Amino acid sequence: MEREAMEFDVVIVGAGPAGLTAAIRLMQLAEEAGRELTVCVLEKGSEVGAHILSGAVIEPRALDELLPDWCERGAPLKTEAKDDSFYFLTEKRSFRLPTPPQMHNHGNYIISLGNFCRWLAEQAEAMGVEIYPGFAAAEVLYDDDGRIAGVATGDMGVAHDGTHKPDYQPGMELRAKVTLFGEGCRGSLTKQLEAKHDLRRNAQPQSYGIGIKELWEVSPEAHHPGKIIHTIGWPLDRKTYGGSFLYHLEDRQVAIGFVIGLDYENPYLSPFEEFQRFKHHPLIKPTFENGRRVAYGARALNEGGFQAIPELALPGGAIIGCAAGFLNVPKIKGTHTAMKSAMVAAEQAFASIVEDDPQQLLAFKDKLKESWVWDELYRVRNVRPSFRWGLWPGLAYAGLDTYLLRGRAPWTFANHADHTQLKKAKDCTPIEYPKPDGVISFDLLSSVFLSSTNHEEDQPVHLTLKDQSVAIDVNYDEYASPESRYCPAGVYEIVEEEGKPRLQINAQNCVHCKTCDIKDPTQNINWVVPEGSGGPNYPNM
Repeated sequence: MEREAMEFDVVIVGAGPAGLTAAIRLMQLAEEAGRELTVCVLEKGSEVGAHILSGAVIEPRALDELLPDWCERGAPLKTEAKDDSFYFLTEKRSFRLPTPPQMHNHGNYIISLGNFCRWLAEQAEAMGVEIYPGFAAAEVLYDDDGRIAGVATGDMGVAHDGTHKPDYQPGMELRAKVTLFGEGCRGSLTKQLEAKHDLRRNAQPQSYGIGIKELWEVSPEAHHPGKIIHTIGWPLDRKTYGGSFLYHLEDRQVAIGFVIGLDYENPYLSPFEEFQRFKHHPLIKPTFENGRRVAYGARALNEGGFQAIPELALPGGAIIGCAAGFLNVPKIKGTHTAMKSAMVAAEQAFASIVEDDPQQLLAFKDKLKESWVWDELYRVRNVRPSFRWGLWPGLAYAGLDTYLLRGRAPWTFANHADHTQLKKAKDCTPIEYPKPDGVISFDLLSSVFLSSTNHEEDQPVHLTLKDQSVAIDVNYDEYASPESRYCPAGVYEIVEEEGKPRLQINAQNCVHCKTCDIKDPTQNINWVVPEGSGGPNYPNM
C-alpha cells in the first residue's frame, strides 16, 4: 500500500511549548502580512499534553511577547509564586540556604505544563493551525537535492513479528516547505538529524538529568498556594548531582519531584528509589501525610546548556525548544527559552517561505544569538559543569560565578557524555533501599499505573537493541544491569531462562522518558517511536 501525502507550508513535530509557540507565531505573521499559510502540528501523545511533564514554574517573559493578552484569553497561569526557600538536607535535618538569584520566582507562576500546552493548542487551532494528536513522526523525508521535505508518520497495525495485521495502515507523508522539530529532550528524529548531518560538530556533548514527579492532593492545612521549596543533599551522595522541588499549586495540589544528573557513577543507583525515600525526610513528609497521590511520571531533561547547543538549521528544517537543549539549569526553567527559540525560528521560517530564500532559515542560529535567550544561557554556562567536582566545590564555584564573575568568566567548562561516566559494578557499593510504606512511598508498578501508560502490546518493540548479546555480556556481567534501575517505569527486567539470565523488555510500561537511550553504557539501546498515541496519558502534569 502506498503512503498518502499531504502538503503544508510548515510541519511542526511535537505539540509542546516550542512547537505550539512556533505555530502561533507563524499564523500571527501570516495574518500581519495578509497571506495564507498552512501549518500542521504532529503530536505522538493521545492528546496534546498527554506526554508533557515538568515541574513547573514558568517565567512568562516569552508568553508576554507571544500573546500579551494571555490573561484575558484565560491562560492557566493561576498560582503566583510567593515564597521561595532553598535547603540543604542531611538524613534527619535541613538547613536553609540563601536562595540563588536565578531561582528567585517573583513574577512567575506555578503551573501544569500539560494544561498550558492544551491552552496553547486552543489558541493555535483558533488561528487555523491543524493539530494531529496520536500520530508519531517516525521518518524524516528528503527531496532529490537532499533538502528536508517533511516527515512521515509510522505505520499502524504492524504486529510484533513485523507482519501486517488486518487493520494495517501505512504511515502518511506530511510534506512541507519548512519542517520544525520540537520533539522535546532527546527527540528520536532530532537524534537522527544530528548524526546524519553532524550537527554537533561544534558543540559539547549534551548532558541530561532524569526528573521523576508526583502530583498530590494534600490536606487543607498542608496547602500553601504559591509556596516553592528546592533542596539539595540527602539522599544523594556528594558526588551525584541532583535535588528536589515542591510546588504548591491551586486546588490543594502539590507537585513534588526529584531530579538526578545522568552523569552519576554508581550503577546500583535507582532514581525512582532515591525519590521515594526522599519523601520521608522530616522537612518533606508532613506535607503529604494526610494526602493522596494522584499522578506519577518521569522525563529526561537537558542539562548541557549553552556549550551543548548544536547547529540548529539545515536546508528545509530547524530544531527548536528542548530538542535543541535550551534549559537554563540554575534557573530550573526552560519553557520561556524554548518558546523564544520557537518564535525566532518561526520568523525565519516565514521569511524563508515568503521570500523563497532558504538562507533565511539557515540564519536561525545567528538570529537567536541576537535574542535574550543567548545571553541568558551564556551567563550560566559554567554552573552545571562545575558540579562534576562534587557538591561543595560546585556550590562554591556557582557562588563565585554568580556573584563575582556574573557569568562573564573568560573560560567555558566542557561537558561529558553521561553514558561514559558509569563505573563497573565491581568498583561500586550496592545501595540498599527501604521498602515503600504505601502511604508516602510506593512501589514502581503502582506508580506506573498512575501514569495511565498504554501501548498496543502486539506491535514491534520500540526499545531496540543494536546487539542482543551486549545486554548480558556487558550490561549484566560488567554493570549489574543498570537499565533495571535507571528506568523509572520497570521496562527492563532480568529474568532467568534455563538457568541463564535474559533481558526482558516490558515495552508496554514505557513512559517515553528517554533515560535508557541516554544512559546505556555502550549506547546499545535505541529508542524509536511506537505506534501513535502510545505512552503515558498525563492528566495535568
